[in-house]
Amino acid sequence: MSPSLTPCLHEIFLRFAPCFTRPGLANFTALVTGLILCQGRHTISRAIQAAGEIAGGKHHSAFYRFLAAGSWVPDEVGRVLFSILLPYLSRTVIALVDDTLHRRGGPHLWGGAMHHDGANSTYGKLTVAGRYTAFSFGHNWVVLAVWVPLPWAPERGVALPLLFRLYRSKRRCPKSHYRKRTELAVELLEVMESWLPAKRSLHVVADSEYSSRTVVRPLPLEVQFTGSMPMDAALFARPGRYSGMGRPRVRGKRLPSPAKLAKSKAKTRKWRRIRVKLYGRDVTLQVKTIDCLWFTVAKQRLVRVVVTRPVRGDLEDRAYFSTDTSLSPEEILANYARRWSLEVAFRNAKQTMGVTDPQNGWWRRKHGARRAKKQPGPRPRGNRGRHAVERTFPLCFYAYALTIAWYLANGEPKRDVARAMAEAPWYRHKRRPSFRDMLAALRRELWAAGLSEGGRSEAGPPGSELALPGWLLAA
Repeated sequence: MSPSLTPCLHEIFLRFAPCFTRPGLANFTALVTGLILCQGRHTISRAIQAAGEIAGGKHHSAFYRFLAAGSWVPDEVGRVLFSILLPYLSRTVIALVDDTLHRRGGPHLWGGAMHHDGANSTYGKLTVAGRYTAFSFGHNWVVLAVWVPLPWAPERGVALPLLFRLYRSKRRCPKSHYRKRTELAVELLEVMESWLPAKRSLHVVADSEYSSRTVVRPLPLEVQFTGSMPMDAALFARPGRYSGMGRPRVRGKRLPSPAKLAKSKAKTRKWRRIRVKLYGRDVTLQVKTIDCLWFTVAKQRLVRVVVTRPVRGDLEDRAYFSTDTSLSPEEILANYARRWSLEVAFRNAKQTMGVTDPQNGWWRRKHGARRAKKQPGPRPRGNRGRHAVERTFPLCFYAYALTIAWYLANGEPKRDVARAMAEAPWYRHKRRPSFRDMLAALRRELWAAGLSEGGRSEAGPPGSELALPGWLLAA
C-alpha cells in the first residue's frame, strides 16, 4: 500500500510550477508529501521512504541534490503560498515577525553558532542576579509569517511562516556579510510588501526586539506597526506651529514615560477599565492611552501608547504602541496578542513536523581520509552545505503551511473534532480542531487515495476507513 495525491492536493502543488523545473517540482512534491506522511523522526531519508510511489522511484541522491544544488529560491515558494492564502486574509494583512532557535550539532555544520536559548533561559532566582541565561549551538532563523483567521472561529487564527533568513553570528561570518536580526526583518518585510495586491495593506506585529528604529523607521506610511514598549520610553508631544525663526522643531515638550503615566494620579489620566479577548480568554484590564511621538523609534510618526495594569494578580504594568492611531486600545492589544500564534507555529513545526530532525547541511570528509584532530568550536569548510541549510528549514515549514492551507479548503472541523473526542473523551473542552487533527485528516486523505486507483471517487477495501487511524499509528 502506498499513498497517492488527491486531485485537490495535486492542484495545489501545480501552482508551484513556476518556482521549479519539471524534475524540481516532482522532487518538491515528493519531499513535502513525505514530510507530511512521515512518522517519527522527519529526516530527509525517512521523508523519501514515506512518500513511496510519489517519489517516482528516484535515487535518494536526487532529493539531496535538489536541496543542496537545485536552482530554486525559497522566497518564490513563499510568494506562491501567499497567493494561495490570500482569499482567507482580510484587507489588512497581519504579518508576524520573530526569530527561533534551531538546535543542531556538529563541528562541520555551515552557519552554526552559539545563540541565546530563550526556552532554556529563566528569570527565576537561580543566580545571585536572579536570572539564568542559557546558550545553545545551532541556527537562529528570523521568520516572517502571515496571520490567517480560521473560518470556523474568526476570532482565532494561525500563523503560517512564509519567509526565512538565517542569522549568522558576528564572529562566524565575514564582516561585510553580517546583518542584525532587525535588518533581516526589514528585508523580509520589503519582500512581503512587494507581494501585496492593490487595496491590501500590511500591519506588522512584533515583540520588543523588533520594536526598534531599525524596523519601524523605514516602514512606509501605509504600513502600520504594533509592538511592545519599554516603561521608561522617552515620549514627546507633537511640535507646535513654526514661528518662522530658526530651525523648525521636530518634537514638542517632554511627556511622562509609560512608568510615570501609570503612577500619575491626575484626573485627566485616570485608569479606564476595558474587557478584551486575549489568547482565547476574556480579560479585564485597566488602561491609559496617549497619542504622542516616540522619537527614538518612530521619529516624527505619531503613535498611540497603551499602558495596561491587570485588575487582579501581581503582574507588572506594561506598555504597547501602534502607529495606527485610529485603533482602540482593545484592538491594539488584540493585535499584539496574535503574535503568540507564531510561537505556537514554532512549537507545532518542531514537535509535530520535525523541523529540527533533518541531518543535511554538514560537510563530511572524503572517503578514506583520516579524521582530523578534535578542536573546540565549529570548523565549516567554506560554503559547503549552505544551500542545504538555507532550504531544508523553509521546506519543513512549507509542509506545515500547506497542511493548514489544504485543511482550510477541504477540512471538516466538526467531524474531526467529533473523531478526536471519540478517541480521547477526556478532552471535554475541545471545540476546534488542532494542528494534529488537520495533519491526521490530510494523512487519511492521502492513504485513502492510495487504497483505490480512482482516489476518493471509489471505495477502498471494506473497513479501510475505520482501519486507517490504526495503520497510521502503527506506521
